Amino acid sequence: MDGNKDEAQRCIDLAVQALAERKIDKAEKFLLKAERLYPTENAKRLLAQVKSTSGNNGNGPKERPAAAADEKDTGPRKRVNSDSKNHAPDYTNDQLEAVRKIKKCKDYYEVLGVSKSATDSEIKKAYKKLALQLHPDKNKAPGSVEAFKALGNAAGVLTDAEKRKNYDLYGINESHSGHGNGGGHHGHGQHYNDYGYSRGFQADISAEELFNMFFNGGFPQQNVYMRQQRRRHPAREDRDSNNSSALINLLPILLLIGLSMMSSFFISDPMYSLTPSHKYSVKRETNGLKIPYYVKDNFYSEYQGSVARLEESVEEDFVNHLKHSCSRERNYRDSMLAKARTFGDRDLYRKAQNINTPSCENLQKYLIT
Repeated sequence: MDGNKDEAQRCIDLAVQALAERKIDKAEKFLLKAERLYPTENAKRLLAQVKSTSGNNGNGPKERPAAAADEKDTGPRKRVNSDSKNHAPDYTNDQLEAVRKIKKCKDYYEVLGVSKSATDSEIKKAYKKLALQLHPDKNKAPGSVEAFKALGNAAGVLTDAEKRKNYDLYGINESHSGHGNGGGHHGHGQHYNDYGYSRGFQADISAEELFNMFFNGGFPQQNVYMRQQRRRHPAREDRDSNNSSALINLLPILLLIGLSMMSSFFISDPMYSLTPSHKYSVKRETNGLKIPYYVKDNFYSEYQGSVARLEESVEEDFVNHLKHSCSRERNYRDSMLAKARTFGDRDLYRKAQNINTPSCENLQKYLIT
Protein backbone atom coordinates (compact mmCIF):
# COMPACT_ATOMS: atom_id res chain seq x y z
CA MET A 1 0.00 0.00 0.00
CA ASP A 2 2.93 2.36 0.73
CA GLY A 3 4.14 1.83 -2.82
CA ASN A 4 0.74 2.98 -4.12
CA LYS A 5 0.92 5.99 -1.82
CA ASP A 6 4.27 7.08 -3.28
CA GLU A 7 3.03 6.58 -6.85
CA ALA A 8 -0.15 8.53 -6.04
CA GLN A 9 1.92 11.41 -4.68
CA ARG A 10 4.01 11.35 -7.84
CA CYS A 11 0.83 11.64 -9.92
CA ILE A 12 -0.29 14.61 -7.78
CA ASP A 13 3.07 16.31 -8.37
CA LEU A 14 2.74 15.77 -12.12
CA ALA A 15 -0.80 17.12 -11.99
CA VAL A 16 0.38 20.29 -10.24
CA GLN A 17 3.07 20.65 -12.93
CA ALA A 18 0.41 20.27 -15.63
CA LEU A 19 -1.77 22.89 -13.94
CA ALA A 20 1.15 25.32 -13.96
CA GLU A 21 1.37 24.74 -17.72
CA ARG A 22 -2.43 25.18 -18.11
CA LYS A 23 -2.85 21.56 -19.29
CA ILE A 24 -6.18 20.93 -17.56
CA ASP A 25 -6.97 17.58 -19.24
CA LYS A 26 -3.55 16.19 -18.40
CA ALA A 27 -3.88 17.33 -14.79
CA GLU A 28 -7.30 15.67 -14.47
CA LYS A 29 -5.91 12.43 -15.87
CA PHE A 30 -3.12 12.28 -13.27
CA LEU A 31 -5.47 13.20 -10.40
CA LEU A 32 -7.91 10.45 -11.35
CA LYS A 33 -5.03 7.99 -11.38
CA ALA A 34 -3.88 9.22 -7.96
CA GLU A 35 -7.39 8.66 -6.57
CA ARG A 36 -7.41 5.10 -7.87
CA LEU A 37 -4.01 4.31 -6.37
CA TYR A 38 -4.34 5.98 -2.97
CA PRO A 39 -7.30 8.35 -2.24
CA THR A 40 -6.29 11.57 -0.43
CA GLU A 41 -8.03 14.81 0.48
CA ASN A 42 -5.45 16.81 -1.45
CA ALA A 43 -6.16 14.89 -4.67
CA LYS A 44 -9.95 15.23 -4.21
CA ARG A 45 -9.67 18.96 -3.62
CA LEU A 46 -7.48 19.48 -6.69
CA LEU A 47 -9.75 17.27 -8.81
CA ALA A 48 -12.79 19.33 -7.82
CA GLN A 49 -10.99 22.51 -8.77
CA VAL A 50 -9.93 21.03 -12.11
CA LYS A 51 -13.47 19.93 -12.96
CA SER A 52 -14.77 23.36 -11.98
CA THR A 53 -12.18 24.99 -14.22
CA SER A 54 -12.83 22.68 -17.18
CA GLY A 55 -16.57 23.45 -16.95
CA ASN A 56 -15.96 27.14 -17.64
CA ASN A 57 -16.27 26.49 -21.44
CA GLY A 58 -13.92 29.33 -22.26
CA ASN A 59 -16.57 32.09 -21.54
CA GLY A 60 -14.21 34.05 -19.35
CA PRO A 61 -10.89 33.85 -17.62
CA LYS A 62 -10.34 30.39 -16.24
CA GLU A 63 -10.32 30.06 -12.47
CA ARG A 64 -6.93 29.22 -11.13
CA PRO A 65 -6.91 25.99 -9.03
CA ALA A 66 -6.36 26.34 -5.29
CA ALA A 67 -2.98 24.62 -5.45
CA ALA A 68 -1.69 27.33 -7.77
CA ALA A 69 -3.47 30.13 -5.86
CA ASP A 70 -1.80 29.09 -2.61
CA GLU A 71 1.61 29.61 -4.13
CA LYS A 72 1.29 33.37 -3.82
CA ASP A 73 1.86 33.01 -0.07
CA THR A 74 4.80 30.69 -0.36
CA GLY A 75 7.37 33.00 -1.94
CA PRO A 76 8.29 34.06 -5.46
CA ARG A 77 6.74 32.09 -8.30
CA LYS A 78 8.07 31.67 -11.81
CA ARG A 79 6.01 33.31 -14.54
CA VAL A 80 4.56 30.83 -17.01
CA ASN A 81 4.92 31.89 -20.63
CA SER A 82 2.36 30.88 -23.22
CA ASP A 83 5.24 29.42 -25.25
CA SER A 84 5.80 26.79 -22.54
CA LYS A 85 2.36 25.23 -22.86
CA ASN A 86 3.63 22.39 -24.98
CA HIS A 87 6.90 21.91 -23.13
CA ALA A 88 7.38 18.82 -20.99
CA PRO A 89 8.90 19.08 -17.46
CA ASP A 90 12.67 19.66 -17.56
CA TYR A 91 13.38 16.57 -15.48
CA THR A 92 12.90 12.85 -15.97
CA ASN A 93 11.02 10.33 -13.87
CA ASP A 94 14.35 8.75 -12.92
CA GLN A 95 15.60 12.07 -11.56
CA LEU A 96 12.40 12.57 -9.58
CA GLU A 97 12.64 9.02 -8.23
CA ALA A 98 16.26 9.62 -7.16
CA VAL A 99 15.13 12.64 -5.11
CA ARG A 100 12.26 10.70 -3.56
CA LYS A 101 14.60 7.86 -2.65
CA ILE A 102 16.82 10.25 -0.68
CA LYS A 103 13.78 11.72 1.04
CA LYS A 104 12.68 8.30 2.32
CA CYS A 105 16.10 7.43 3.80
CA LYS A 106 16.35 7.13 7.57
CA ASP A 107 20.09 7.61 8.13
CA TYR A 108 23.27 8.74 6.39
CA TYR A 109 24.35 5.22 5.41
CA GLU A 110 21.05 4.66 3.62
CA VAL A 111 21.41 8.04 1.86
CA LEU A 112 24.73 6.94 0.37
CA GLY A 113 23.58 3.35 -0.18
CA VAL A 114 26.44 1.82 1.82
CA SER A 115 26.64 -0.48 4.82
CA LYS A 116 27.62 0.65 8.31
CA SER A 117 30.95 -1.12 7.87
CA ALA A 118 31.76 0.68 4.60
CA THR A 119 35.31 2.00 4.21
CA ASP A 120 36.23 5.61 3.53
CA SER A 121 36.91 4.90 -0.15
CA GLU A 122 33.56 3.11 -0.58
CA ILE A 123 31.72 6.08 0.96
CA LYS A 124 33.49 8.56 -1.34
CA LYS A 125 32.78 6.38 -4.38
CA ALA A 126 29.08 6.20 -3.50
CA TYR A 127 28.96 9.97 -2.94
CA LYS A 128 30.56 10.72 -6.29
CA LYS A 129 28.04 8.56 -8.13
CA LEU A 130 24.98 10.07 -6.42
CA ALA A 131 26.26 13.67 -6.48
CA LEU A 132 26.38 13.60 -10.28
CA GLN A 133 22.73 12.47 -10.34
CA LEU A 134 21.39 14.93 -7.76
CA HIS A 135 23.33 18.14 -8.39
CA PRO A 136 20.71 20.90 -8.90
CA ASP A 137 22.45 22.08 -12.08
CA LYS A 138 21.68 18.70 -13.66
CA ASN A 139 18.63 17.49 -11.73
CA LYS A 140 15.72 19.95 -11.90
CA ALA A 141 13.22 17.71 -10.11
CA PRO A 142 11.37 19.21 -7.11
CA GLY A 143 13.35 18.72 -3.92
CA SER A 144 16.70 18.14 -5.64
CA VAL A 145 18.33 20.99 -3.67
CA GLU A 146 17.37 19.46 -0.32
CA ALA A 147 18.37 15.97 -1.48
CA PHE A 148 21.76 17.25 -2.67
CA LYS A 149 22.35 18.96 0.68
CA ALA A 150 21.38 15.78 2.56
CA LEU A 151 23.81 13.80 0.39
CA GLY A 152 26.66 16.25 1.05
CA ASN A 153 25.94 16.27 4.77
CA ALA A 154 26.01 12.46 4.85
CA ALA A 155 29.37 12.30 3.06
CA GLY A 156 30.82 15.10 5.19
CA VAL A 157 29.92 13.34 8.44
CA LEU A 158 30.81 9.77 7.45
CA THR A 159 34.24 10.75 6.07
CA ASP A 160 35.16 12.45 9.34
CA ALA A 161 36.40 9.88 11.86
CA GLU A 162 35.20 11.69 14.98
CA LYS A 163 31.82 12.72 13.57
CA ARG A 164 31.20 9.22 12.23
CA LYS A 165 32.01 7.69 15.61
CA ASN A 166 29.56 10.00 17.40
CA TYR A 167 26.93 9.46 14.70
CA ASP A 168 27.23 5.68 15.04
CA LEU A 169 26.68 6.06 18.79
CA TYR A 170 23.78 8.52 18.77
CA GLY A 171 22.49 9.15 15.27
CA ILE A 172 21.44 5.79 13.79
CA ASN A 173 19.12 4.06 16.23
CA GLU A 174 17.05 7.15 16.97
CA SER A 175 13.42 6.97 15.84
CA HIS A 176 12.37 9.92 13.70
CA SER A 177 8.75 9.04 12.98
CA GLY A 178 5.66 10.59 14.44
CA HIS A 179 6.97 14.16 14.71
CA GLY A 180 5.18 15.93 11.93
CA ASN A 181 7.51 18.14 9.99
CA GLY A 182 10.65 17.07 11.73
CA GLY A 183 10.26 19.42 14.68
CA GLY A 184 10.33 16.72 17.34
CA HIS A 185 13.02 16.05 19.90
CA HIS A 186 14.83 12.78 20.19
CA GLY A 187 17.05 10.95 22.60
CA HIS A 188 20.55 12.19 23.46
CA GLY A 189 19.44 15.79 22.83
CA GLN A 190 19.53 15.51 19.06
CA HIS A 191 17.21 17.48 16.74
CA TYR A 192 16.09 16.04 13.42
CA ASN A 193 15.25 17.90 10.24
CA ASP A 194 12.56 17.01 7.66
CA TYR A 195 14.70 14.27 6.14
CA GLY A 196 15.12 12.67 9.59
CA TYR A 197 18.82 13.46 9.92
CA SER A 198 20.19 14.82 13.16
CA ARG A 199 21.20 18.47 12.97
CA GLY A 200 23.79 17.67 15.63
CA PHE A 201 25.72 15.70 13.00
CA GLN A 202 26.44 18.07 10.14
CA ALA A 203 29.44 18.57 7.92
CA ASP A 204 31.58 21.66 8.49
CA ILE A 205 31.28 22.73 4.83
CA SER A 206 28.30 23.19 2.53
CA ALA A 207 27.16 20.54 0.05
CA GLU A 208 28.33 22.68 -2.90
CA GLU A 209 31.79 23.20 -1.38
CA LEU A 210 32.08 19.46 -0.75
CA PHE A 211 31.09 18.73 -4.35
CA ASN A 212 33.65 21.19 -5.75
CA MET A 213 36.42 19.87 -3.54
CA PHE A 214 35.68 16.29 -4.53
CA PHE A 215 35.47 16.77 -8.29
CA ASN A 216 38.41 19.17 -8.42
CA GLY A 217 40.63 16.50 -6.93
CA GLY A 218 40.80 18.21 -3.56
CA PHE A 219 38.52 16.05 -1.46
CA PRO A 220 39.69 16.49 2.17
CA GLN A 221 41.63 13.54 3.45
CA GLN A 222 40.39 13.79 7.02
CA ASN A 223 40.53 10.08 7.60
CA VAL A 224 43.12 7.59 6.50
CA TYR A 225 42.03 3.99 6.67
CA MET A 226 44.84 1.56 6.10
CA ARG A 227 43.59 -1.86 5.22
CA GLN A 228 45.87 -4.84 4.90
CA GLN A 229 44.85 -7.13 2.08
CA ARG A 230 45.78 -10.60 3.13
CA ARG A 231 46.18 -13.04 0.29
CA ARG A 232 46.01 -16.75 0.65
CA HIS A 233 49.21 -18.32 -0.53
CA PRO A 234 49.06 -21.59 -2.44
CA ALA A 235 49.37 -24.71 -0.35
CA ARG A 236 52.72 -25.52 -1.91
CA GLU A 237 54.40 -22.49 -0.29
CA ASP A 238 56.10 -23.29 3.00
CA ARG A 239 55.36 -21.68 6.38
CA ASP A 240 58.51 -19.53 6.44
CA SER A 241 57.44 -17.76 3.26
CA ASN A 242 54.01 -16.98 4.74
CA ASN A 243 55.48 -15.56 7.94
CA SER A 244 57.91 -13.39 5.98
CA SER A 245 55.11 -12.00 3.80
CA ALA A 246 52.94 -11.24 6.86
CA LEU A 247 55.80 -9.34 8.49
CA ILE A 248 56.35 -7.25 5.37
CA ASN A 249 52.63 -6.38 5.32
CA LEU A 250 52.79 -5.27 8.95
CA LEU A 251 55.80 -2.98 8.49
CA PRO A 252 53.77 0.05 7.19
CA ILE A 253 51.41 -0.19 10.17
CA LEU A 254 54.29 -0.45 12.64
CA LEU A 255 55.98 2.51 10.99
CA LEU A 256 52.79 4.58 11.16
CA ILE A 257 52.32 3.77 14.85
CA GLY A 258 55.93 4.70 15.58
CA LEU A 259 55.62 8.05 13.77
CA SER A 260 52.38 8.83 15.59
CA MET A 261 54.00 8.16 18.97
CA MET A 262 57.02 10.31 18.09
CA SER A 263 54.91 13.21 16.82
CA SER A 264 52.98 13.34 20.10
CA PHE A 265 56.14 14.49 21.87
CA PHE A 266 56.45 17.53 19.59
CA ILE A 267 52.82 18.68 19.62
CA SER A 268 51.94 21.09 22.42
CA ASP A 269 48.50 22.10 23.63
CA PRO A 270 47.05 25.39 22.36
CA MET A 271 47.44 28.37 24.65
CA TYR A 272 43.72 29.05 24.95
CA SER A 273 40.24 27.60 24.42
CA LEU A 274 36.94 29.29 23.59
CA THR A 275 35.10 26.91 25.92
CA PRO A 276 35.91 26.10 29.56
CA SER A 277 37.20 22.68 30.56
CA HIS A 278 39.12 21.00 33.34
CA LYS A 279 42.40 21.85 31.61
CA TYR A 280 41.37 25.37 30.56
CA SER A 281 39.74 26.69 33.72
CA VAL A 282 41.01 30.30 34.02
CA LYS A 283 38.68 32.79 32.33
CA ARG A 284 40.01 35.87 30.52
CA GLU A 285 38.46 38.48 28.23
CA THR A 286 39.87 40.21 25.16
CA ASN A 287 40.36 43.96 25.33
CA GLY A 288 38.90 44.60 21.86
CA LEU A 289 35.59 42.72 21.43
CA LYS A 290 35.33 41.59 25.07
CA ILE A 291 35.22 37.94 24.01
CA PRO A 292 35.70 35.45 26.87
CA TYR A 293 38.36 32.77 26.52
CA TYR A 294 40.01 30.27 28.83
CA VAL A 295 43.62 29.44 29.62
CA LYS A 296 45.52 26.99 31.83
CA ASP A 297 46.48 27.62 35.44
CA ASN A 298 50.13 28.13 34.46
CA PHE A 299 49.36 30.57 31.61
CA TYR A 300 51.04 33.57 33.23
CA SER A 301 54.29 31.72 33.83
CA GLU A 302 54.30 29.61 30.64
CA TYR A 303 53.29 32.15 27.97
CA GLN A 304 56.08 34.58 27.09
CA GLY A 305 54.62 36.06 23.89
CA SER A 306 52.46 39.12 23.21
CA VAL A 307 49.06 38.94 24.93
CA ALA A 308 47.67 41.46 22.40
CA ARG A 309 48.53 39.18 19.45
CA LEU A 310 47.11 36.20 21.34
CA GLU A 311 43.82 38.02 21.88
CA GLU A 312 43.69 39.00 18.20
CA SER A 313 43.89 35.27 17.41
CA VAL A 314 41.12 34.59 19.95
CA GLU A 315 38.82 37.16 18.35
CA GLU A 316 39.56 35.86 14.85
CA ASP A 317 38.79 32.26 15.86
CA PHE A 318 35.59 33.36 17.60
CA VAL A 319 34.31 35.35 14.60
CA ASN A 320 35.19 32.50 12.18
CA HIS A 321 33.28 30.07 14.39
CA LEU A 322 30.24 32.37 14.31
CA LYS A 323 30.50 32.63 10.51
CA HIS A 324 30.46 28.82 10.10
CA SER A 325 27.53 28.49 12.52
CA CYS A 326 25.64 31.29 10.76
CA SER A 327 26.19 29.61 7.38
CA ARG A 328 24.77 26.32 8.67
CA GLU A 329 21.73 28.07 10.17
CA ARG A 330 20.99 29.92 6.92
CA ASN A 331 21.43 26.79 4.81
CA TYR A 332 18.94 24.92 7.00
CA ARG A 333 16.39 27.75 6.86
CA ASP A 334 16.80 28.10 3.08
CA SER A 335 16.32 24.37 2.60
CA MET A 336 13.07 24.48 4.59
CA LEU A 337 11.83 27.47 2.57
CA ALA A 338 12.67 25.69 -0.68
CA LYS A 339 10.84 22.56 0.43
CA ALA A 340 7.79 24.59 1.44
CA ARG A 341 7.72 26.25 -1.99
CA THR A 342 8.13 22.93 -3.76
CA PHE A 343 5.20 21.25 -2.00
CA GLY A 344 3.06 24.37 -1.60
CA ASP A 345 2.99 24.01 2.19
CA ARG A 346 2.09 27.42 3.66
CA ASP A 347 2.37 26.24 7.29
CA LEU A 348 5.86 24.90 6.69
CA TYR A 349 6.78 28.12 4.89
CA ARG A 350 5.71 30.24 7.87
CA LYS A 351 7.63 27.99 10.25
CA ALA A 352 10.71 28.21 8.05
CA GLN A 353 10.49 32.01 8.02
CA ASN A 354 10.45 32.00 11.83
CA ILE A 355 13.53 29.78 12.21
CA ASN A 356 15.98 31.63 14.42
CA THR A 357 19.59 32.25 13.40
CA PRO A 358 21.25 33.19 16.71
CA SER A 359 24.77 32.84 15.38
CA CYS A 360 24.03 35.28 12.54
CA GLU A 361 22.52 37.77 14.98
CA ASN A 362 25.52 37.41 17.30
CA LEU A 363 27.91 37.79 14.37
CA GLN A 364 26.16 40.97 13.22
CA LYS A 365 26.56 42.43 16.69
CA TYR A 366 30.29 41.83 16.74
CA LEU A 367 30.78 43.04 13.16
CA ILE A 368 28.99 46.29 13.99
CA THR A 369 31.13 46.63 17.08
